[in-house]
Order: sequence, then structure tokens, then C-alpha cells
Amino acid sequence: MDNNIQPYQQEESIDLKALFFKFARFWYLFAISIFIALLVAFMFNKYTKSVYEVKASVLVKSDKKGGLDATALLGGIGLNAQQNLQNEIGVLMSYSLSQRVVREMKNEVSYFIEESFIKSEMYGTAPFEVEVDFSVPQSVSLPYNLTMTDSESFNLDAEGDNISKYNFRKAIMIDGAKIEKLKWEGSFRFGEWIDNGYNRFRIVLNEKFDTEKHLKSRMQFILSDYESTLGQLRGFKIEPINREASIVDITLRGPIKEKSADFLNRLIETYLQSGLEKKNMIAENTIEFIDSQLVDIQDSLSRAEIDLQDFQTSNDLMDLDLQSQQVFEYMKDLDNQKAELVVKSKYYRSLKNYLVNNLEHPEQMIAPSAMGIEDPLLNRLVEELVNLSAKKTEQLLSSTDKHPLVVSIDSQIGNTKKALIENISNIINNSDEAIRDLNGRIAVMGKELNKLPSTQRLLIGYKRKFELSNTIYNFLMQKRAEAQITKASNMPDNEVVDRAEASLSETVFPKKSLNYTIALLLGILIPLAYIFGRDYLNDKIVDRKDIEKATKLPIVGQIMHNNKDTQLVVAESPKSSISESFRSVRTNIEFLVQGKEKCVIMVTADMVSAGKTFVSINLASIYAMYGKKTVLLGFDLRKPKIYQDFGASNTTGLSTYLKNEHTLDQIIQPSGKVPNLDLIMAGKIPPNPAELIASARCTHLFDELRERYDYIIIDTPPIGLVTDAFLLMKHTDVNLFIVRQNYTHKKIFESIIKDIEDRNIPMSILVNDIRMGGGYGYGYGYGYGYGYGYGYGYGYGYGYGYGYYTDEKVEAKPGFVKRMLNKV
Repeated sequence: MDNNIQPYQQEESIDLKALFFKFARFWYLFAISIFIALLVAFMFNKYTKSVYEVKASVLVKSDKKGGLDATALLGGIGLNAQQNLQNEIGVLMSYSLSQRVVREMKNEVSYFIEESFIKSEMYGTAPFEVEVDFSVPQSVSLPYNLTMTDSESFNLDAEGDNISKYNFRKAIMIDGAKIEKLKWEGSFRFGEWIDNGYNRFRIVLNEKFDTEKHLKSRMQFILSDYESTLGQLRGFKIEPINREASIVDITLRGPIKEKSADFLNRLIETYLQSGLEKKNMIAENTIEFIDSQLVDIQDSLSRAEIDLQDFQTSNDLMDLDLQSQQVFEYMKDLDNQKAELVVKSKYYRSLKNYLVNNLEHPEQMIAPSAMGIEDPLLNRLVEELVNLSAKKTEQLLSSTDKHPLVVSIDSQIGNTKKALIENISNIINNSDEAIRDLNGRIAVMGKELNKLPSTQRLLIGYKRKFELSNTIYNFLMQKRAEAQITKASNMPDNEVVDRAEASLSETVFPKKSLNYTIALLLGILIPLAYIFGRDYLNDKIVDRKDIEKATKLPIVGQIMHNNKDTQLVVAESPKSSISESFRSVRTNIEFLVQGKEKCVIMVTADMVSAGKTFVSINLASIYAMYGKKTVLLGFDLRKPKIYQDFGASNTTGLSTYLKNEHTLDQIIQPSGKVPNLDLIMAGKIPPNPAELIASARCTHLFDELRERYDYIIIDTPPIGLVTDAFLLMKHTDVNLFIVRQNYTHKKIFESIIKDIEDRNIPMSILVNDIRMGGGYGYGYGYGYGYGYGYGYGYGYGYGYGYGYYTDEKVEAKPGFVKRMLNKV
């Protein structure tokens, strides 16, 4: 049997039907709550400024250079590529790059328009442009309100506190120029320069001006400093698309998706351009060096050319003879070799001087290969020095000078610089030795030259000067052209995968569908919380489980709420649902008394107004209508009320009988309402009711009444207030404890019931005043027939008892619950 009972108890512990009807009672709360929640979500979605997310993608190419550096030795092969990616991310997120982007965007002025009490920014759609004179300091963060009077003039006003002035040329705030309070207004014409002491600007209309839309509209513009603008746009995030890839996604959130997209695109363009500028710096430095040398060479070449022409013209000599030509060609070859060595020697000394005196920017050095120097060691050392400097710069973006990798790079730079200076010194010495050798060979040929005729000798001298200058000039021009070709062929190391597109942006706030979902859930959860909280905080007995948790005493029945104007419901409406519930109680009591022909039933409660008098009257009436001779005793000697319901006299009664002032026949009164029902009123209120009840005459009373009547119904005072009911229990066969739904206090009930159980006093529970739609949990019976909860009797007047009961009205108006039950 234990195995069979346990599933039943588990089924009772979670009663889904009871929960459904509990919630159905408060359907209007759900409807109101959901409506308000959805309305709030609608208003929030409508009037909250949207935040959009735009995204761009960049491919960061890993270094292709060979060789092992300290990073590779410390972290393995894959660490170098990962560090290169992180370094590039650091460059992209650097403040200097973002500041450069903000300056290039030229968005110092922001435009706004007010529509339906909502101020929104006009990015790229403003009908006018503010041309600011940036040559003078300007007040920033000062809102100007503009109203157009017609297509040629407008009204302007401004008001603000603690306004600062900003120098846009130097990108700095001006100290001591703060304006504590400012208020200004005026009328102007479009195109007219306005100088109010705070700003100097003029306003011009553009092609976006629409007379119908913008005339009389209230618009505004604000001049912002670079730092403020940068603070609004610099909240972008950069993340690789996965751990293995070198493609990064750059995302930015903002209220104006077009502005966010423009910023990201300009950021990427500037980033790529910055990398390209670094690559082109060597070529540009080479061209600059060559240009500085060409200035002197061009002058020398021009003078040599003029001198040669003048000499040939004056001496009527156009060319050299054969012997002179041979000497000249040999001398020319020596001069060309010397010229090339002289140019390279100048480069070596310039490079050495740079290394010794200044090495903050190695990338600005001129590559030896650009000057035609093919020394492999020199080229490798210069390239290595440039690469180490770039690596250090990138590493410092994400670490400090004390970082082990930075310290290692500094050590490598020092060693490379030392080796490079030593190598250059050796090359300079070798170059100087080669030049001295050439000078010696030229001197020998000079002696041979002196043997020639004077005119031929002079002509060779002029031509040597001309050819030397021309050779150097051509050499420099060739290297300059090669440097320009190298610069033009340079491409950025990284590339754009996807540009930021405003049309592809995502709305990240507010998420309208999510807000409606949350509102719907809140609209459901708030009433649920209210219902469960109401039940949790409720200290009254509401349903059957509240009783079952407090006691194991049997429940003999449930009495429906009385919506009639009389207490004599059974007598006046014998076919009503309440009368039928009393019949059910009578049937259940028969099981308790186990076939006794005569029975004494006591009705009590914990507190007043629980309905014990109502139950006593109608329970007596139902037994009398059953053909049983019944008497109703009003043993509430302290606050008698039964006589009022029957219109009987209360001058004589139990108190006068127990004081031996009247006989039993003198205090018995016919009810006049129900056949077979007699009444014995309480009588005059005595000073000692408990003593009277405990007297021997009270015992004699019950002995006589048992002889005369089949059923004796006793109405007693509350057992939680006085002891009268306990004194009467020795005379009773059945004791009924009245529990009134939504009235009986749980703690008081538990305390009294525990006391009764501790005394082993037989007691049964009768639930009173169960309201339609509020008495869920009462049903399925208790083993004594069937009950009248929602399981079987919830539908009284709604279908189950239709045609059997004569209730004139139902307390609850047929609404949602009725329609649901009718469908069932």
C-alpha cells in the first residue's frame, strides 16, 4: 500500500490544474501587466536613440624576412607571426593614429535637428555648412541654435557655462580663456562672417536645403575639439577572426552608422598609408640626398660646358687629334672611377655621421643599395638595423622599456650599430686609398699630357672637367630615377578585406525583438510573482494543502460561500448548492459515527466570524429535513446570536436552566422554520459561563436531550478564546472545527490544532466560505464521498449542477473562467 500511496501523494504535491485555475483567477492582472510591459517596450524602442555596429576587416601580412631573432629563439616559430599581428593591432589602436584620422576627417562641426521633441544628428544631411576660421582660437562645446527666417537670413542664439577656447592649429586648449557664463543671440544673412568674440565663422546654404522641410525648423550646431570628437569615435574593438588567422575585424558602435563607417574606413586608409610612408621613407631620403648633390653638380656641369664651348670657339678647334684622344679616353676612365668613388665616399661619411650623432630614426637612413653600393655586409647591417628599430617601435606599443624583448632588441641594435660603424670606417679607409691610387695614376697621365701641344692640352682639360661633371650628374640622375621607381612600386604590407558599409550595420541597441520578448516575459512574470508572493506572504488558510500541512485530522466537507441575505440557507433554499454541500457533510459524518442512531455534534472554531453559528444552524436544519428529531443548542453563552436568525426569544435558555431557574421544557422552543427542529437559546448572559458548563446540571441536560432527540447540534464560542468548547467535548460524539477560507489564521490554527492533537481529542475539519474561483484546492473528497472543490463542485452554477440547484445568482460573474470551463 505504501508503494501505491506514494505516487498519489506526489501527484497531489504538484497540481497543474490547481495552478491553472489559480492563475486564471487573475487573468486581468496578466492582461494589464502584458499590455503595460509591451507599451513600455514600444515607447522605449521608439524614443531611445539607436546604436549601430559597423565592421571592417583587414589582412595583416606576417613578416617574410628570413633569419632568427631573439623573439623566435624565445618563443618558437609561430610566436613571431602572432607578435607581428598583436603589434599591428597596437598600431591600429594607437592614439596618434586615431588623432590623425580625426583631423583628416574635418568633422569639427556637428549638426543637429529637433523633430517631435527628439534631437538627432544630421551627418552629411545638414542643409547648411559652417565655415570656421581656424586661424583664430575658437570656443568649443558651445551649442548654437539656428532658426531660418527665409532662404537668405536666420536667427542664431547660444547659451552655455564654462566654455573653453581651443587652438585647432596646435590642437591644444588655451589656458585662462574659460568663459564661466555665456548668452548671445543675433540675426544674420547666409554667407556673412560672424565674429561674436567667442567664435568666428560664417554659414552658407548647400544643395541639401529644402524650403518646406528646413524653413522654421529648429536646428543646432556645435564646434568640438579634436579630443572630444576622438573620445566619441575611439571606442572601436579589434579582434582576429580566429586564433590561426591574421585577418582582424574592426568594429565600432555609435548612434550615426554613416559616421562610424567613415571613421573606420579613414582609420584603415590612414593605417595603410602610414605603413607605406615608412616604406617610402628610405627612397625619399635617397632622393633628397641626391637632390642636394645635384645642386652643386649642375652648377659645375654648366660651367664646364660653357668653358669647353668658349675654348673650342675661340681656338677654332672642334676635336682632339688621335694621340690626344687616346690620352683623353684614358684620363676620362680614371676620372669616372674617381667620381663614383667620391660620391660613395660622401655617402659613407654621411651615414657614419648619422650613426654617431643621431640614431632615433634608423628608418630615415639611405639604403646603400640605392646608391649603387653592393657591399653585402653593409647592406645587410643597414637592413638589420632598420628592422630592429621597427620591431622595437611595435613592441613598445604593447610593453615598456623594461620588457625582456625590448631589452633584447636594444642590445641587438647596439651590437648592429657598432658593427655597422666599424664596417663603414673600413670602407671609408679603403675608399680613400682607392681615390689616392687614382689620383697617382692621374698625375702620371698628367705628365704625358704636358708633352702634347698646348691647345690640345687645354682642350683635354676642359673636356675632362665637363665629362667628370657629366658622369657624376648622370650617375646621380640614374640613382634618383631608380629611387623614384622603387617608391612608386611600393605597396602597403597589409590590405583591406572588407570596407565598413553603413548599409550592412547591425542595430545593437535597442534590440527591439529582444525588448518585446523581455516585456512579454515580464508581463507574465510580474503577475506570477505577485500571485506567488501573495500566497507566500498570506497568513490565512487558502486551500486544502494549508490544512493538510498543519494537521492530519480528517476534512469532512467544504461549504460554499453564502451569497444570500439569510443564514437559514438550507431551510429557505433546500435545493441550493450550499444545501447540497451540507448534505455531503451529513453523509461524511455518518461515516464518522459509524451508524450511531443518536449523535451529539459540536461546532467550534478558532476565532469569531469563522461561520460556526452559520454551520450549526444549517447542519441542524439538514438533519431535521432528513426526518431526524434535532435540537440546536446555543452554548455561546457570552455572545448569543442564534435567536436573532430564528426570531426567537432569548430571555430563557441554557444559562437559566443551568442556574436551575427553568426546566428543560421551559427553555425548548420550536424553530418555526424547519419541522423536527427545536431550539434552546443561550439565555441571559451569565457572569460565570464556564462554571455553568462544567456543572453536573449540564451533564443532566445532555442525558435528557439524548433521550428526546436523535441529533444534538451544539454552537459553541471560539475554542481559541475560551475553554467552553473543551468543557463540552466530554458530551459530544463528533467535534467539528470550522476553518474559513481566506480568514482563518494559519499560525493560530496550527497552534490550536496541535494542542487538540496533543490531548488526543477527536476532531474533524469543516472548511467554510469557499468562494467560486477562490476555493481552488478543495475537491476530490477526503475518503468520505465526494467534495465540492473545483474537481467536481467548482462548476456549481457553471454546468455541473445546472438543473439540480436553485441558486438564484452566482457570486462571480461569468468571465474568462466560465468560458474556459464551458469549453472543457
